[in-house]
Amino acid sequence: MNMPATLAVSILAGLIGAMSGMGGGIVLVPGLTLLGMDIKHAIAISTVSVIATSSGAASAYVRDRITNLKVGMFLEVFTIVGALAGAGITIAAPRRPLFILFGSVLLASWVTLFAQRHEHWRPVARQDKFSQWLELAGSYHDQATQETISYRAARAYLGGPLMLGAGLIAGLLGIGAGALKVLIQDLVMGLPPKVSATTSNLIIGVTALAGTSVYLAAGFIDPGPTAPVMLSVLLGAFVGTRLLVRLSNQAVRRFFLVMLAVLGIEMILRGIRGV
Repeated sequence: MNMPATLAVSILAGLIGAMSGMGGGIVLVPGLTLLGMDIKHAIAISTVSVIATSSGAASAYVRDRITNLKVGMFLEVFTIVGALAGAGITIAAPRRPLFILFGSVLLASWVTLFAQRHEHWRPVARQDKFSQWLELAGSYHDQATQETISYRAARAYLGGPLMLGAGLIAGLLGIGAGALKVLIQDLVMGLPPKVSATTSNLIIGVTALAGTSVYLAAGFIDPGPTAPVMLSVLLGAFVGTRLLVRLSNQAVRRFFLVMLAVLGIEMILRGIRGV
C-alpha cells in the first residue's frame, strides 16, 4: 500500500469524522479499499480508528460542555449489543454485498436528512415522562451565535431501540454509524445538530471498542498499518474539533449531506461493478 496516501486519507477521515459525528470510517473504508486493501480488513482497521477519532474529538467536546453525557451513556447500552452482532456477521459475509450495503446505508441517511434541509432546529415543546425521568436535558454555549442553547431530549423509548440497529451497522461496516446516530438524536430525540454530532462522537468510541474485540479475535487487525492510521486519524480529529465549534448548525448539516451523497454513490457503484 502507498503509505503517504494512506496517511493522507486517514487524516481526512479523522477531520470529517470529528466535524460530522460520523466517526471517520465513512471516509476511511472507501479510501483504504481504493488503495488496494481488502474490505474486511479495511472495516476492521476502521473500527479501531473510530476509537481514536472518538477519543480525540469527544474529550474536546466534553470539555466545551457540548456533549450530553447522560444521553450518550443511555444510548451506548444499545449500540454495544448491536456492534457485537454486526462484527460477527461481517466476518462470515461475502465481500461484494458489503460495498452495496455500505453505500445504501449512507444514501438512506442522506435522503432522510435532505428532507429536513430547510428546517431549523426547534426545542422540544414537551418532554415525555421516560425522557424526563432519565433527565435527558442540557444546554451549551454556541460560539457561532454567541448564545446559550437550552434543549430537552424526547422519545428516548424510541431512540434506544433504534440505536441497537445503529450499533449493528457500526459493527458490520466499521463506520461508527455516526450518520445514523446523529439522525436518531436529531430527528427522533430532538437534540440540536451540534449536540447530536458531539454526543455521537462519544458513543461511537464505546461502540467501536465492542466491535474491535470481535475483529481482533478473528485476526483481521494487522498492527503494522493500524498504528499509523490511528495516529493520523487522531490528528485529523484534533483539527476537526477546532473547526466544528466555530460553525453554525446549518453549516454542519450541509457538510454532512455532501459527504453522505458522494461516498454513498461511490461505494454502491463499486459493489455493483464487483471492484
